Amino acid sequence: MTSSFGTRRAFFDGMKAILILPFLCVSFAAAQKLSLQIAMPRTGKTADVIVQYRESESEAFNTKVRALGRAVKQAHSELGMLSVAATAENLEELAADPNVEYITPDRPVQGSIEYARKAASTQQLLTSGYSGNGVGVAIIDSGVNDQADLRDGGTRVVYSETFVGGTPTDGFGHGTHVAGIIAGSGARSTGTAYSNTIAGIAPRVNIINLKVLDNTGVGSDTSVIAGINRAIQLKGKYNIRVINLSLGRQIFETYTKDPLCLAVAAAWRAGIVVVVAAGNNGRNNVFGTNGYGTIGSPGNSPYVITVGAMKTQDTPSRTDDEIATYSSKGPTMIDRIVKPDLVAPGNLIVSVMATDNYLANTYPTTRVMTSAYQTNLASTTTPSNDYLLLSGTSMATPMVTATAAIMIQRDTSLTPDQVKSRLMKTASKSFQVPSSWTDPATCLTVSPQNDIFTIGAGYLDVAAAMTNNDKTSRSALSPYVVYNPVTRRVTLRFDTVAGTNVVWGENLVWGTNIVWGTNVVWGENVVWGENVVWGESTIAGFNVVWGESSPYSSTALGAKNVTPFGVLTVGEPLPGDLTAPGAYLTAGGCNVTPLI
Repeated sequence: MTSSFGTRRAFFDGMKAILILPFLCVSFAAAQKLSLQIAMPRTGKTADVIVQYRESESEAFNTKVRALGRAVKQAHSELGMLSVAATAENLEELAADPNVEYITPDRPVQGSIEYARKAASTQQLLTSGYSGNGVGVAIIDSGVNDQADLRDGGTRVVYSETFVGGTPTDGFGHGTHVAGIIAGSGARSTGTAYSNTIAGIAPRVNIINLKVLDNTGVGSDTSVIAGINRAIQLKGKYNIRVINLSLGRQIFETYTKDPLCLAVAAAWRAGIVVVVAAGNNGRNNVFGTNGYGTIGSPGNSPYVITVGAMKTQDTPSRTDDEIATYSSKGPTMIDRIVKPDLVAPGNLIVSVMATDNYLANTYPTTRVMTSAYQTNLASTTTPSNDYLLLSGTSMATPMVTATAAIMIQRDTSLTPDQVKSRLMKTASKSFQVPSSWTDPATCLTVSPQNDIFTIGAGYLDVAAAMTNNDKTSRSALSPYVVYNPVTRRVTLRFDTVAGTNVVWGENLVWGTNIVWGTNVVWGENVVWGENVVWGESTIAGFNVVWGESSPYSSTALGAKNVTPFGVLTVGEPLPGDLTAPGAYLTAGGCNVTPLI
């Protein structure tokens, strides 16, 4: 299996395979439209690319596209993009066309409940009529199977399509697990023979299954943006109000040019809430950043709701919950957007298992023991055929997606910005001091912190979000941060998009201390004081986040897979809060039990 996005290898080994474009016979302006990661194809060969074009394209451009013929693999009409198998000549012609904005490689992509429901404060809502009824949720993932827990008087999966060939069923097991967190009915764990009912937060939503990851959990930019394009097209027919993206890849360019970010922004403007996993790279310290600056794309888009992961400690109480140390942290590379936007339960999450799926077959320990939810069993070691246990920001993301769905059921007039701002404002700001985590294999310790780049605006509180009635007509674009080398302070800035009036700091209702809490935002919007944590270890680590030229810049990294953010590393014990190579670690004790 290809290593997931959450590991050092998947995140950084592209640096060993950089291919710089040879000299092109085009103007400097045209060359600026070509991503530096594009490997110029040799004679007779093609390169898979994504062409971003202006909405008001000319007839001359349309003629050029028609001349490409079968080289156009897919047109994404709602997004203003084309997926093209381009020759060197095609690339030169397209780059020179005034209707073309930018051209990027077609990068590969891969995909990042009972206690969790209680920790998210949802229990009382399940008996008060809010179940997501009538709301369409597009799950853009590895497919969704029609399992028993996803039927409620008929299948909840109302539409299915694949963008990676084959059938839209889930041979990997990730998408069905995500769907269960959102819409599981608990049918296979309800009744007198069961001690626990394993159900989702919004069991009556309609699921639009858009398969963009294959049966090994791998997809591409083209497959993901094709899925987003289809969700926009089907919005009216199926009342699609929320998209769940528990997947991503590393950042290569500003969000204003990244095709994944442009696609999610188009969906947001179309009136669809987009919820994205932050990534599982929070322990990565390859560049000395202590895991900061590891948010993936499209979670770096200021439009979307980007979600990090919490550990519920297998208890219904929120008071002992802690940040999962693998949860990726901001600020985002290149644009320095404040992410994640909030955190939600994502560790050791039990949800629906797809029949005969890759994850359960490859990692048998991810199958839940039937004794965990059944009573009076002859054996307590029989693995379930219905439920799977996974960890990651992939699992935290559908918690927020489902919450958005029931918020929209309660008030159908809510806009994506209103949903995002309410979720962030009502998120709990109370966190206990995180525990250190020691790797028993290396005797080294990870020590997370509760800062704005780790927990965002706080911990998902479904009940609070559902009872909040605050509305704003302004944008909820995530802010960015600026570092002042003289004062050594990091401050929030809100003009993420020029001319946009953002809600944050508008008044006492949406003030920064109200949304993010006084523990992470101090006077004058300062979010970090003199001791900038990721700058203390090494100068190189500091420059990665705040330097003018960063090793994370688009010239330094090669294309890697878009991956699911709920499946951690091959060779690591699944599931749990796991150690990734390159984790930021300090010398610690030994003979310890790992926290999961």
